[in-house]
Amino acid sequence: MNKSNSIVASEPKTTSQRQSMTDILARPAAGIVVLLGFYVILLATFAMLSPFFLSVSNLANIGTNMAFIGLMAAAGTPLIIGGGLDLSVAAVAGLAGVIVALMHSNGINIWVGCLTALVIGAGVGILNGVIVTKLRLNPLIATLGTMSIFSGLSMVMTGGLSKPLFVPAFNWLGSGRIFSVPFPVIVMLIVFAVLWLVLAKTPFGRFVYATGGNPEASSLLGVPVERTQMILYVISGISGAAAGIILAAMLGAAAPNAASQHLLTIIAAIILGGTSLFGGRGSVWGTLIAVLILGTLNNGLTLMNVSSFWQDVTRGVVLLLAVGLDQLRVRLQG
Repeated sequence: MNKSNSIVASEPKTTSQRQSMTDILARPAAGIVVLLGFYVILLATFAMLSPFFLSVSNLANIGTNMAFIGLMAAAGTPLIIGGGLDLSVAAVAGLAGVIVALMHSNGINIWVGCLTALVIGAGVGILNGVIVTKLRLNPLIATLGTMSIFSGLSMVMTGGLSKPLFVPAFNWLGSGRIFSVPFPVIVMLIVFAVLWLVLAKTPFGRFVYATGGNPEASSLLGVPVERTQMILYVISGISGAAAGIILAAMLGAAAPNAASQHLLTIIAAIILGGTSLFGGRGSVWGTLIAVLILGTLNNGLTLMNVSSFWQDVTRGVVLLLAVGLDQLRVRLQG
């Protein structure tokens, strides 16, 4: 009898503990805390496995190599929060580098070329926004189509070959430092900070979350859903062009498909960072931590001489885990 009573008494306690754990995991900040914990473990693991991992030069390399990816992931975060998706951003990055290189080779000032590339990036964003908001095409299909178009244009314009870009002032954008901090990292952090301020402190930020959470109800309440998504696509296009400029400056050349191979990493960083594929939820800081995790993972595996093929496998596993965690959070919060 006493044993039976103790079992019955323990059941409410166990249920209460599970409920408390569920409540903790369902909180928006829980995902960021988990990511930070995982990042610390990752740093400690690679530090023990490689004596070169924690060197200043290696950590700077991680930041520099991931900065242009972070730029595109930063802009992609509010877009996905707002219910959109841009698969063409990496193609825009390649196109931007090609435009700068071709204009420079034809005697046009390189900074005019950079400005032109940014304007074209914004134009691609407008095109994507019109297709999605006015023509009502699914953003996955729409931006998959524009990705193919602009990747093809880059290849046509260059014949599939890289174009050299050796201009010291321009190359500084990709390799320069301010107080020993790589310039691309500074640009990336500024973009993340600005986007956080916009999302957290402005009416437009509230429009973004409302648009992604329930566009029909938000429209009835006066939220400018189409205009909000249009602006988000323009921001994504500009970020792709800026990332392409920085990447070309880093490489000293414009390769038409240089950024395309990183599209999976961009999407994985956004989803791993806690942004829901269904829209309405997400954080740019979570995306930043996820970018650092993926960059650190690639760097650590390279230092351990792990094959690039296995690194691709690892990125795929991380993406699947990210989507799985996203689904878990949706269930816990729903």
